[in-house]
Amino acid sequence: MRKVTIDDLHLKGKKVLVRVDFNVPIESGKVADDTRIREALPTIRKIIADGGKAILMSHLGRPKGGFDPKYSLKPVAEHLSTLLGMSVKFAPDCVGDEVRKMVDELKEGEVLLLENVRFHPEEEKNDENFARELASLADVYVNDAFGSAHRAHASTEGVARFLKETAIGYLMQKEIEYLSKATSNLEKPYVAILGGAKVSDKIQVIKNLIDKVDAFLIGGGMANTFLKAKGYEVGKSLVEEDKIELAKEILDEAEEKKVTFLLPVDCVIANKFANDAEFEVVAVDKVKPDWMILDIGPETVKRFGEVLENAKTIVWNGPMGVFEFENFAKGTFEIAKILAEVTKKGAITIVGGGDSASAISKAGLANSVSHVSTGGGASLEFLEGKVLPGVAAIRDK
Repeated sequence: MRKVTIDDLHLKGKKVLVRVDFNVPIESGKVADDTRIREALPTIRKIIADGGKAILMSHLGRPKGGFDPKYSLKPVAEHLSTLLGMSVKFAPDCVGDEVRKMVDELKEGEVLLLENVRFHPEEEKNDENFARELASLADVYVNDAFGSAHRAHASTEGVARFLKETAIGYLMQKEIEYLSKATSNLEKPYVAILGGAKVSDKIQVIKNLIDKVDAFLIGGGMANTFLKAKGYEVGKSLVEEDKIELAKEILDEAEEKKVTFLLPVDCVIANKFANDAEFEVVAVDKVKPDWMILDIGPETVKRFGEVLENAKTIVWNGPMGVFEFENFAKGTFEIAKILAEVTKKGAITIVGGGDSASAISKAGLANSVSHVSTGGGASLEFLEGKVLPGVAAIRDK
Protein backbone atom coordinates (compact mmCIF):
# COMPACT_ATOMS: atom_id res chain seq x y z
CA MET A 1 0.00 0.00 0.00
CA ARG A 2 1.84 3.05 -1.29
CA LYS A 3 0.17 6.29 -0.25
CA VAL A 4 1.26 9.86 -0.92
CA THR A 5 3.03 11.03 2.24
CA ILE A 6 3.58 14.49 3.69
CA ASP A 7 7.16 14.35 2.33
CA ASP A 8 5.75 14.29 -1.23
CA LEU A 9 4.02 17.68 -0.81
CA HIS A 10 5.17 21.28 -1.25
CA LEU A 11 3.64 23.01 1.76
CA LYS A 12 5.07 26.54 1.68
CA GLY A 13 2.31 29.14 1.88
CA LYS A 14 -0.39 26.45 1.75
CA LYS A 15 -3.26 25.98 4.18
CA VAL A 16 -2.84 22.41 5.44
CA LEU A 17 -5.84 20.75 7.08
CA VAL A 18 -4.57 17.94 9.33
CA ARG A 19 -6.77 15.31 10.98
CA VAL A 20 -4.98 14.46 14.21
CA ASP A 21 -6.07 12.18 17.05
CA PHE A 22 -6.20 14.42 20.11
CA ASN A 23 -8.80 12.23 21.84
CA VAL A 24 -6.91 12.43 25.14
CA PRO A 25 -8.02 12.25 28.78
CA ILE A 26 -8.70 15.69 30.33
CA GLU A 27 -8.71 15.99 34.12
CA SER A 28 -9.47 19.28 35.94
CA GLY A 29 -9.08 21.20 32.69
CA LYS A 30 -5.62 19.76 31.94
CA VAL A 31 -4.36 17.02 29.60
CA ALA A 32 -3.75 13.92 31.75
CA ASP A 33 -1.90 11.80 29.14
CA ASP A 34 -0.32 13.50 26.12
CA THR A 35 0.99 10.41 24.27
CA ARG A 36 -1.29 10.96 21.26
CA ILE A 37 -0.43 14.67 21.07
CA ARG A 38 3.31 13.93 21.13
CA GLU A 39 2.89 11.32 18.38
CA ALA A 40 1.47 14.04 16.09
CA LEU A 41 4.35 16.51 16.69
CA PRO A 42 6.64 15.37 13.83
CA THR A 43 3.89 16.04 11.26
CA ILE A 44 2.98 19.42 12.80
CA ARG A 45 6.65 20.45 13.01
CA LYS A 46 7.19 19.48 9.36
CA ILE A 47 4.36 21.82 8.27
CA ILE A 48 5.74 24.67 10.43
CA ALA A 49 9.31 24.15 9.11
CA ASP A 50 8.15 24.10 5.48
CA GLY A 51 6.21 27.37 5.90
CA GLY A 52 2.78 25.82 5.68
CA LYS A 53 -0.22 27.01 7.69
CA ALA A 54 -1.32 24.16 9.97
CA ILE A 55 -5.06 23.80 10.64
CA LEU A 56 -5.56 20.90 13.06
CA MET A 57 -8.86 19.10 13.64
CA SER A 58 -9.79 16.27 16.01
CA HIS A 59 -12.61 14.76 18.01
CA LEU A 60 -12.60 14.39 21.79
CA GLY A 61 -14.86 11.96 23.60
CA ARG A 62 -18.47 11.37 22.66
CA PRO A 63 -20.40 14.65 22.99
CA LYS A 64 -24.08 14.40 22.06
CA GLY A 65 -23.79 16.48 18.89
CA GLY A 66 -23.67 19.99 20.36
CA PHE A 67 -21.24 22.19 22.28
CA ASP A 68 -20.25 20.73 25.66
CA PRO A 69 -17.41 22.46 27.60
CA LYS A 70 -16.41 19.07 29.07
CA TYR A 71 -15.31 17.95 25.57
CA SER A 72 -13.70 21.20 24.43
CA LEU A 73 -10.23 20.93 22.85
CA LYS A 74 -9.16 24.24 24.46
CA PRO A 75 -6.94 22.50 27.10
CA VAL A 76 -5.29 20.59 24.23
CA ALA A 77 -4.44 23.86 22.43
CA GLU A 78 -2.80 25.13 25.63
CA HIS A 79 -0.83 21.90 26.10
CA LEU A 80 0.22 21.84 22.44
CA SER A 81 1.50 25.44 22.75
CA THR A 82 3.82 24.22 25.53
CA LEU A 83 5.03 21.21 23.54
CA LEU A 84 5.72 23.27 20.40
CA GLY A 85 7.15 26.23 22.30
CA MET A 86 4.89 28.62 20.39
CA SER A 87 1.39 29.99 20.63
CA VAL A 88 -1.28 27.72 19.11
CA LYS A 89 -4.40 29.63 18.10
CA PHE A 90 -7.75 28.08 19.05
CA ALA A 91 -10.97 28.38 17.03
CA PRO A 92 -14.33 28.38 18.86
CA ASP A 93 -15.79 26.01 16.21
CA CYS A 94 -14.56 23.93 13.27
CA VAL A 95 -16.70 25.56 10.54
CA GLY A 96 -18.35 28.97 9.99
CA ASP A 97 -17.39 32.57 9.24
CA GLU A 98 -15.33 33.16 12.38
CA VAL A 99 -13.23 30.05 11.70
CA ARG A 100 -12.74 31.04 8.06
CA LYS A 101 -11.55 34.49 9.16
CA MET A 102 -9.03 32.92 11.60
CA VAL A 103 -7.77 30.62 8.82
CA ASP A 104 -7.40 33.52 6.38
CA GLU A 105 -5.35 35.47 8.93
CA LEU A 106 -2.92 32.57 9.54
CA LYS A 107 0.68 33.33 8.63
CA GLU A 108 3.22 30.82 7.33
CA GLY A 109 4.45 28.52 10.11
CA GLU A 110 1.48 29.25 12.40
CA VAL A 111 -0.83 26.64 13.98
CA LEU A 112 -4.59 26.77 14.53
CA LEU A 113 -6.53 24.06 16.38
CA LEU A 114 -10.23 23.82 15.52
CA GLU A 115 -12.84 22.98 18.16
CA ASN A 116 -14.10 19.38 18.51
CA VAL A 117 -15.53 18.18 15.17
CA ARG A 118 -18.02 15.96 17.05
CA PHE A 119 -19.87 19.04 18.32
CA HIS A 120 -21.56 18.66 14.90
CA PRO A 121 -23.65 15.47 14.45
CA GLU A 122 -22.79 15.68 10.72
CA GLU A 123 -19.22 14.56 11.54
CA GLU A 124 -20.11 10.97 12.44
CA LYS A 125 -22.72 10.79 9.67
CA ASN A 126 -19.96 11.67 7.17
CA ASP A 127 -22.28 14.39 5.88
CA GLU A 128 -21.19 15.58 2.44
CA ASN A 129 -21.89 19.29 2.99
CA PHE A 130 -20.09 19.31 6.34
CA ALA A 131 -17.07 17.54 4.79
CA ARG A 132 -17.08 20.05 1.91
CA GLU A 133 -17.17 22.96 4.37
CA LEU A 134 -14.20 21.56 6.33
CA ALA A 135 -12.29 20.97 3.08
CA SER A 136 -12.97 24.54 1.90
CA LEU A 137 -10.72 25.83 4.71
CA ALA A 138 -7.59 24.41 3.07
CA ASP A 139 -5.48 23.64 0.00
CA VAL A 140 -4.16 20.30 1.26
CA TYR A 141 -5.48 17.50 3.49
CA VAL A 142 -3.19 15.34 5.64
CA ASN A 143 -4.57 12.44 7.66
CA ASP A 144 -2.37 11.64 10.66
CA ALA A 145 -5.10 10.20 12.90
CA PHE A 146 -4.52 6.46 12.81
CA GLY A 147 -6.71 5.99 15.90
CA SER A 148 -9.71 7.19 13.87
CA ALA A 149 -8.75 5.75 10.47
CA HIS A 150 -11.21 2.86 10.81
CA ARG A 151 -14.15 5.28 10.92
CA ALA A 152 -15.62 6.80 7.76
CA HIS A 153 -16.40 10.22 9.26
CA ALA A 154 -16.44 13.64 7.60
CA SER A 155 -13.04 14.67 9.01
CA THR A 156 -11.33 11.31 8.33
CA GLU A 157 -12.77 10.23 4.97
CA GLY A 158 -15.24 12.80 3.64
CA VAL A 159 -12.85 15.79 3.34
CA ALA A 160 -10.40 13.81 1.20
CA ARG A 161 -12.98 13.77 -1.60
CA PHE A 162 -12.99 17.57 -1.87
CA LEU A 163 -9.27 18.33 -1.95
CA LYS A 164 -6.96 17.41 -4.84
CA GLU A 165 -3.87 17.16 -2.65
CA THR A 166 -4.12 14.51 0.08
CA ALA A 167 -1.43 12.66 2.02
CA ILE A 168 -0.75 10.67 5.16
CA GLY A 169 1.30 12.15 8.02
CA TYR A 170 4.32 10.60 9.75
CA LEU A 171 2.36 8.82 12.50
CA MET A 172 -0.04 7.24 10.01
CA GLN A 173 2.92 6.21 7.85
CA LYS A 174 4.69 4.60 10.84
CA GLU A 175 1.52 2.74 11.92
CA ILE A 176 0.89 1.37 8.41
CA GLU A 177 4.53 0.31 7.97
CA TYR A 178 4.65 -1.57 11.28
CA LEU A 179 1.23 -3.16 11.10
CA SER A 180 1.97 -4.24 7.51
CA LYS A 181 4.92 -6.16 8.95
CA ALA A 182 2.36 -8.09 11.00
CA THR A 183 0.22 -8.96 7.98
CA SER A 184 2.65 -9.27 5.03
CA ASN A 185 6.42 -9.51 4.25
CA LEU A 186 6.86 -11.38 7.49
CA GLU A 187 10.04 -12.48 9.13
CA LYS A 188 9.41 -15.91 10.61
CA PRO A 189 8.89 -17.49 13.12
CA TYR A 190 5.82 -15.27 13.57
CA VAL A 191 3.86 -15.38 16.83
CA ALA A 192 0.55 -13.68 17.70
CA ILE A 193 -0.27 -13.16 21.39
CA LEU A 194 -4.00 -12.60 21.82
CA GLY A 195 -5.81 -11.74 25.02
CA GLY A 196 -8.62 -9.56 26.28
CA ALA A 197 -12.07 -10.57 27.39
CA LYS A 198 -13.79 -11.99 24.34
CA VAL A 199 -13.12 -14.47 21.55
CA SER A 200 -15.75 -12.64 19.48
CA ASP A 201 -13.54 -9.51 19.42
CA LYS A 202 -10.61 -11.47 17.99
CA ILE A 203 -12.26 -14.02 15.63
CA GLN A 204 -11.44 -12.05 12.48
CA VAL A 205 -7.85 -11.49 13.64
CA ILE A 206 -7.40 -15.25 14.21
CA LYS A 207 -8.95 -16.02 10.80
CA ASN A 208 -6.78 -13.47 9.01
CA LEU A 209 -3.57 -14.57 10.75
CA ILE A 210 -4.02 -18.36 10.88
CA ASP A 211 -2.34 -18.82 7.48
CA LYS A 212 0.48 -16.45 8.41
CA VAL A 213 1.53 -17.24 11.99
CA ASP A 214 3.55 -20.13 13.35
CA ALA A 215 1.95 -19.87 16.79
CA PHE A 216 -0.93 -18.30 18.69
CA LEU A 217 -0.50 -17.70 22.44
CA ILE A 218 -3.92 -17.20 24.02
CA GLY A 219 -4.54 -15.53 27.39
CA GLY A 220 -7.07 -13.23 29.03
CA GLY A 221 -10.78 -13.94 29.33
CA MET A 222 -10.92 -15.30 25.79
CA ALA A 223 -8.73 -18.26 26.84
CA ASN A 224 -11.54 -19.47 29.13
CA THR A 225 -13.87 -20.06 26.19
CA PHE A 226 -11.17 -22.16 24.47
CA LEU A 227 -10.48 -24.07 27.72
CA LYS A 228 -14.18 -24.84 28.06
CA ALA A 229 -14.25 -25.95 24.40
CA LYS A 230 -11.53 -28.45 25.34
CA GLY A 231 -13.65 -29.79 28.19
CA TYR A 232 -12.08 -27.98 31.17
CA GLU A 233 -14.25 -26.70 34.00
CA VAL A 234 -13.59 -23.00 34.49
CA GLY A 235 -15.80 -22.23 37.49
CA LYS A 236 -17.36 -18.78 37.41
CA SER A 237 -14.87 -17.43 34.88
CA LEU A 238 -16.03 -15.23 32.01
CA VAL A 239 -17.00 -17.55 29.13
CA GLU A 240 -18.82 -16.81 25.86
CA GLU A 241 -21.11 -19.84 25.87
CA ASP A 242 -22.36 -19.05 22.35
CA LYS A 243 -18.79 -19.12 21.00
CA ILE A 244 -17.75 -22.56 22.32
CA GLU A 245 -18.51 -24.34 19.03
CA LEU A 246 -16.58 -21.69 17.13
CA ALA A 247 -13.64 -22.10 19.54
CA LYS A 248 -13.65 -25.85 18.77
CA GLU A 249 -13.59 -25.11 15.02
CA ILE A 250 -10.62 -22.73 15.47
CA LEU A 251 -8.72 -25.34 17.52
CA ASP A 252 -9.36 -27.96 14.81
CA GLU A 253 -8.28 -25.60 12.04
CA ALA A 254 -5.06 -24.71 13.88
CA GLU A 255 -4.29 -28.41 14.32
CA GLU A 256 -5.01 -29.16 10.68
CA LYS A 257 -2.75 -26.28 9.54
CA LYS A 258 -0.06 -27.29 12.05
CA VAL A 259 -0.20 -23.92 13.76
CA THR A 260 0.83 -24.07 17.42
CA PHE A 261 -2.15 -22.93 19.53
CA LEU A 262 -1.06 -22.54 23.15
CA LEU A 263 -3.62 -22.10 25.91
CA PRO A 264 -2.79 -21.51 29.60
CA VAL A 265 -1.64 -24.59 31.54
CA ASP A 266 -2.01 -22.84 34.90
CA CYS A 267 -3.89 -19.78 36.06
CA VAL A 268 -4.51 -17.39 38.93
CA ILE A 269 -7.99 -17.95 40.33
CA ALA A 270 -9.89 -15.68 42.72
CA ASN A 271 -13.04 -15.98 44.82
CA LYS A 272 -14.43 -12.67 43.51
CA PHE A 273 -13.81 -10.04 40.83
CA ALA A 274 -11.82 -7.54 42.91
CA ASN A 275 -8.20 -6.68 43.69
CA ASP A 276 -8.64 -7.68 47.33
CA ALA A 277 -10.01 -11.13 46.42
CA GLU A 278 -8.47 -14.28 47.84
CA PHE A 279 -6.38 -15.83 45.06
CA GLU A 280 -4.18 -18.82 44.31
CA VAL A 281 -2.30 -20.37 41.40
CA VAL A 282 -3.70 -23.69 40.14
CA ALA A 283 -3.39 -25.96 37.09
CA VAL A 284 -6.19 -25.31 34.56
CA ASP A 285 -7.85 -28.62 35.46
CA LYS A 286 -8.08 -27.62 39.15
CA VAL A 287 -10.26 -24.49 38.95
CA LYS A 288 -12.64 -24.39 41.94
CA PRO A 289 -16.36 -24.37 41.04
CA ASP A 290 -17.16 -20.97 42.59
CA TRP A 291 -13.88 -19.22 41.69
CA MET A 292 -12.86 -17.40 38.53
CA ILE A 293 -9.71 -17.20 36.40
CA LEU A 294 -8.24 -13.67 36.47
CA ASP A 295 -4.70 -14.15 35.10
CA ILE A 296 -2.32 -16.63 33.50
CA GLY A 297 0.02 -18.52 35.87
CA PRO A 298 3.86 -18.66 36.03
CA GLU A 299 4.13 -21.99 34.16
CA THR A 300 2.09 -20.53 31.29
CA VAL A 301 4.35 -17.45 31.23
CA LYS A 302 7.36 -19.80 31.04
CA ARG A 303 5.88 -21.80 28.13
CA PHE A 304 4.85 -18.65 26.25
CA GLY A 305 8.37 -17.30 26.83
CA GLU A 306 9.95 -20.41 25.26
CA VAL A 307 7.94 -19.82 22.06
CA LEU A 308 8.63 -16.06 22.03
CA GLU A 309 12.36 -16.49 22.56
CA ASN A 310 12.93 -17.66 18.98
CA ALA A 311 10.31 -15.48 17.27
CA LYS A 312 11.32 -12.88 14.68
CA THR A 313 7.93 -11.12 14.42
CA ILE A 314 5.50 -10.79 17.33
CA VAL A 315 2.16 -9.04 17.46
CA TRP A 316 0.38 -8.62 20.79
CA ASN A 317 -3.25 -7.61 21.14
CA GLY A 318 -5.07 -7.91 24.47
CA PRO A 319 -3.93 -8.32 28.09
CA MET A 320 -3.33 -11.74 29.69
CA GLY A 321 -5.51 -11.04 32.74
CA VAL A 322 -7.40 -8.35 34.61
CA PHE A 323 -4.36 -6.05 34.57
CA GLU A 324 -6.35 -3.15 36.04
CA PHE A 325 -6.11 -5.04 39.36
CA GLU A 326 -2.52 -5.08 40.61
CA ASN A 327 -2.83 -8.66 41.94
CA PHE A 328 -3.87 -9.94 38.51
CA ALA A 329 -1.52 -7.89 36.30
CA LYS A 330 1.53 -10.11 36.72
CA GLY A 331 0.98 -12.33 33.66
CA THR A 332 0.49 -9.29 31.40
CA PHE A 333 3.58 -7.51 32.80
CA GLU A 334 5.72 -10.68 32.48
CA ILE A 335 4.77 -10.96 28.79
CA ALA A 336 5.65 -7.27 28.35
CA LYS A 337 9.10 -7.96 29.88
CA ILE A 338 9.68 -10.92 27.55
CA LEU A 339 8.75 -8.73 24.57
CA ALA A 340 11.28 -6.10 25.69
CA GLU A 341 13.98 -8.81 25.94
CA VAL A 342 13.36 -10.30 22.47
CA THR A 343 13.22 -6.80 20.95
CA LYS A 344 16.80 -6.28 22.18
CA LYS A 345 17.74 -9.44 20.29
CA GLY A 346 16.33 -8.04 17.06
CA ALA A 347 12.73 -9.31 16.94
CA ILE A 348 10.06 -6.98 15.53
CA THR A 349 7.51 -6.53 18.32
CA ILE A 350 4.22 -4.78 17.67
CA VAL A 351 1.71 -3.95 20.40
CA GLY A 352 -1.76 -3.28 19.00
CA GLY A 353 -3.29 -0.32 20.79
CA GLY A 354 -6.06 -0.20 23.39
CA ASP A 355 -5.61 -2.21 26.58
CA SER A 356 -2.31 -3.77 25.46
CA ALA A 357 -0.84 -0.32 24.84
CA SER A 358 -2.00 0.87 28.23
CA ALA A 359 -0.63 -2.32 29.87
CA ILE A 360 2.83 -1.99 28.31
CA SER A 361 2.94 1.66 29.26
CA LYS A 362 1.91 0.76 32.87
CA ALA A 363 4.77 -1.77 32.87
CA GLY A 364 7.09 1.11 31.88
CA LEU A 365 8.19 -0.74 28.71
CA ALA A 366 6.47 1.20 25.91
CA ASN A 367 9.86 2.37 24.59
CA SER A 368 11.37 -1.13 24.76
CA VAL A 369 9.32 -2.69 21.93
CA SER A 370 9.46 -1.90 18.21
CA HIS A 371 6.05 -0.25 17.96
CA VAL A 372 3.04 0.52 20.16
CA SER A 373 -0.01 1.40 18.08
CA THR A 374 -1.96 4.54 19.00
CA GLY A 375 -5.21 3.06 17.70
CA GLY A 376 -6.89 0.14 19.44
CA GLY A 377 -9.89 -0.32 17.12
CA ALA A 378 -7.94 0.69 14.02
CA SER A 379 -5.03 -1.67 14.69
CA LEU A 380 -7.48 -4.52 15.33
CA GLU A 381 -9.27 -3.90 12.01
CA PHE A 382 -5.93 -3.65 10.21
CA LEU A 383 -4.91 -7.04 11.66
CA GLU A 384 -8.30 -8.41 10.58
CA GLY A 385 -7.33 -7.51 7.02
CA LYS A 386 -9.96 -4.79 6.66
CA VAL A 387 -9.44 -1.67 4.57
CA LEU A 388 -9.41 1.44 6.78
CA PRO A 389 -11.60 4.20 5.23
CA GLY A 390 -9.31 7.00 6.48
CA VAL A 391 -6.34 5.39 4.71
CA ALA A 392 -8.22 4.32 1.56
CA ALA A 393 -9.38 7.94 1.03
CA ILE A 394 -5.78 9.17 0.57
CA ARG A 395 -4.27 9.20 -2.92
CA ASP A 396 -2.01 6.32 -3.95
CA LYS A 397 1.48 7.07 -5.17
